[in-house]
Amino acid sequence: MNENVNKSALFNGSCFALITTAFTFSIRAGILPQLGEAFHISAEQLGFINSMWFLGFPISMILGGLFYHTIGPKTIMSVAFVCHTIGILLTIFAGGYTTLLISTLLIGVGNGCTEAACNPMIADMYSGVKMQKMLGRFHMWFPGGILVGSLISYFMTSMGFGWQAQMWVTIIPTITYAILFFGKTFPKAHVAEATSFKENFKAMLSPVYIFLFCCMALTAITEFGPSQWVSIVLGASGANAMLILALTNGISATGRFFAGPVVGRLGQTGVLLAGAILATIGIYLFSSVTGPMAYVAAIVYALGICYFWPVMIGSVAHRVPRSSALGMSIVGGVGMFSTSIFQPIIGGWIDSARAENAAKGLTGNALELATGQESLMKMMTFPAILIVLFIIFFVWQKNAKRTTESEMTMAVH
Repeated sequence: MNENVNKSALFNGSCFALITTAFTFSIRAGILPQLGEAFHISAEQLGFINSMWFLGFPISMILGGLFYHTIGPKTIMSVAFVCHTIGILLTIFAGGYTTLLISTLLIGVGNGCTEAACNPMIADMYSGVKMQKMLGRFHMWFPGGILVGSLISYFMTSMGFGWQAQMWVTIIPTITYAILFFGKTFPKAHVAEATSFKENFKAMLSPVYIFLFCCMALTAITEFGPSQWVSIVLGASGANAMLILALTNGISATGRFFAGPVVGRLGQTGVLLAGAILATIGIYLFSSVTGPMAYVAAIVYALGICYFWPVMIGSVAHRVPRSSALGMSIVGGVGMFSTSIFQPIIGGWIDSARAENAAKGLTGNALELATGQESLMKMMTFPAILIVLFIIFFVWQKNAKRTTESEMTMAVH
């Protein structure tokens, strides 16, 4: 019974830790204009502050994966709590640009520690389709937390609350996960050999792992690329960009809650292939429709991306188990690195499209609409490539001799 109590508390604590990550993403985004005004910070400097979030995340995620079996998830989450708490407090009592850089980096480190500890811990607590179900429910709290955090920031700003008050909200899930984790016994790894770095790296040199590593770079930017630039590329489409962002994250959160049954029916490879197809269609619709139809495009796009992150992590845990926590952390890390690398590339596409269309004589909303649509057409390249890759993966894994997903499904019944 104690084991079940621990599982429940540890899983719920993991969810609140991910909500902390989501709040630091969405609420910080909501208060950026206030930070700029309060400290007379330029847009370029705000961009550097944001980049600290993405820098700290993959670094601590990968380091956490390296030392997961040495120091354990409890220690990693203790580091996460310290970094989250100090980072949030430094932001609230910031004295200027340098303090905000340091505070955002610390928050990013805390977020990466959360991924590094919680993904393998959940994989160790559960198995088979149950593992994928729980990973899906865990990861639903990133889009779910962004949705809630965005609404909190929106309403607090509209009611006149300052950025300090909004940042205090992020401390609530931080304290909650610390309380849930306190005094609990954390699980040990299922795969004993995985405690060896040699075994980890050997497994990570397998064709399946290398393939998933490459695919993660594309699934991550497919998910975070259009979302990050939604206000710019859809601002002139006749639809409210923030409502589209809220709708997308709401659907992603709901979809991830039901990840278990969906993966159990379609299999990991089937879900990934279907996601790539829907994401491609969704981005294409974004690039060609205006007005209310943009919300339809958002629904299709959200259904496409919602399973990418948890199923990619679950695929590593299931298909390359001896890569262990290190394998999952590095795959998650490459997703974040990919997002940071492609952001300026997408920005270049937007600048180029705007210059070309301005040269054609377009101005105002017509210019912005054409710019956004052309940029989205280029972004469609990411999921289009994934369709080809996931068709290959579907056929490859269907014929593989290792444990199939149908056998995995039967094992839990």
